[in-house]
Amino acid sequence: MNVKKIHQRWGNGNQNFVVIPTKRLIERLKQLACEYGIKLTITEEAYTSKASYLDDDSLPKHGEKPKGWTPSGKRVKRGLYKSSEGHLINADCNGAGNIARKVAAQLGIDLTKAGRGSMTVPHRYDLFNSLSRSYRTRSEVARVHPAT
Repeated sequence: MNVKKIHQRWGNGNQNFVVIPTKRLIERLKQLACEYGIKLTITEEAYTSKASYLDDDSLPKHGEKPKGWTPSGKRVKRGLYKSSEGHLINADCNGAGNIARKVAAQLGIDLTKAGRGSMTVPHRYDLFNSLSRSYRTRSEVARVHPAT
């Protein structure tokens, strides 16, 4: 569905669509990860928003969905996902958990502690008011500037 059809179907709404040059973004992330010694793993995100993290749904790769595959939960509204057992969790946390599941084995990550509690009420941080002044100052010094 193109942007014109989206506009016709839902009207203007309160969202702006932005085109992100994905390849360029990934290349920049690779540069920064290398510079700061961070291991970067790139994976596809197919079915991570539809599948339920709490119900441990299978996560097919893009284009390899098994016949008859259906997610056990569903997105109730924007930002809210309902598992098959009726647990309401943050939809972004559900998707992020599923992306982590896709790469957990190759990175050696243990996801057993990322359960319902951490998905229901994610922590929120106000970077400008909650953190100490000295931390904010150090963060501003460490901020990465685009290459010229």
